[in-house]
Amino acid sequence: MLSRLRLLVLGLIAAIAIPAMAEAKTFYWISHGGPADPVWTYFLAGAKQWATDTGNSVNTSFHNGDVASQQEAVRAAISAKADGIVTTSPDPGSLVEIVKEARAANIPIINFNTPDPKANFNAYVGGDNVTFGKHWAQYLVDKGLVKKGDFVWMPVEVPGATYGVQEEEGIKSVFEPLGITYEVTEATLDQAEVINRMVDYLTAHKGKVKAIIGLGDLVTGSIKRVFDQVGVKPGEIPVVGWGNSLDTTQEVLNGYVNAGQWQDPQATSYVALSLANMAASGIPPGFNVITGALYEKDTAGVYDKILSGK
Repeated sequence: MLSRLRLLVLGLIAAIAIPAMAEAKTFYWISHGGPADPVWTYFLAGAKQWATDTGNSVNTSFHNGDVASQQEAVRAAISAKADGIVTTSPDPGSLVEIVKEARAANIPIINFNTPDPKANFNAYVGGDNVTFGKHWAQYLVDKGLVKKGDFVWMPVEVPGATYGVQEEEGIKSVFEPLGITYEVTEATLDQAEVINRMVDYLTAHKGKVKAIIGLGDLVTGSIKRVFDQVGVKPGEIPVVGWGNSLDTTQEVLNGYVNAGQWQDPQATSYVALSLANMAASGIPPGFNVITGALYEKDTAGVYDKILSGK
C-alpha cells in the first residue's frame, strides 16, 4: 500500500513539474503572388519551415494578382477563426475593411512583403517599396547611367499592384525633377509570356531605352534570356531592380544586371508568422520589421549561396 501511495505521489509531482504541451494553433499565409514566380517559392519555404519548427499549422494560398480572390481568402480565414493571419497587400486600400473585420474578431493580422499604411495591420514585415524605388533611380543617376532627357523602361508583372505602384512613386520622385522619362509595361505572371513581351518591347524600342528597372522578380530574373534573344550584350543597357532569385543573382554575377534588391524572402515569412503567433499569445508587436539590401557583383555571391541552399 505504501509503495503504491508513494508512486501516486511521485506521479502527481511529475505532472505538476512538467508543463502541459501548448496546443497547436492554425495560421493563414496569403499571398498576392503566384507559385510560378521563383521568389515566392522562397517566401513559401519560410512559412513551411516556421510550421515545422513550431508545430503549428499554416494554411497557404496564392492568388496571382486577383484582388477579389485574396479578399475572399482573408475573410475565409476570419470565418474559420484563425489564430492569426499573415497577408500581402494586393492593391493599395484593398484590405482596409477586411483588416478591420479581423481586428474586430481579435485575430492578429500581419502585413508582409507589400505594405499598405492605410490598413490597420498589427505589424508589417518586409521592404519599404517607395524607398527601394528611390534607391534604384538614384543608383542609375549617381552612377552616371542616366541623365536629363533619357528614357527608362520599367516592366512589371501586374500593373496597379501595390508593389509596383509604390516603387514607381519612389522612382518618380527622383526622375521627374531631373527630366528623365519612363514607361511601365505589363509582363504578366507567366514566365514564358514575361519573356515574350519583354523581347517584343525591347526589339521595338532598343534604341530608345537607356536603362531598365525591373519592378518585380520575374521581370528582373528574365533579363538574360531577353538580352540574349534581342542581341543586347551584358552591360550594354544598365539594369537595376529586384534580386530575390537565383536567376538575378547569376545575372548580377555575369554583368547582365548592375544591382539587385534583396528582401530576405524566407526570413520575411518566418518573422511575420512569429509576430502573428506572439500577438495570438497576447503580446502585441507594436513595431514593424524592415528588410532589404541592394547588392552588386561584389556581394551577389552571398545571396546566390543563400538561394541555392549552399
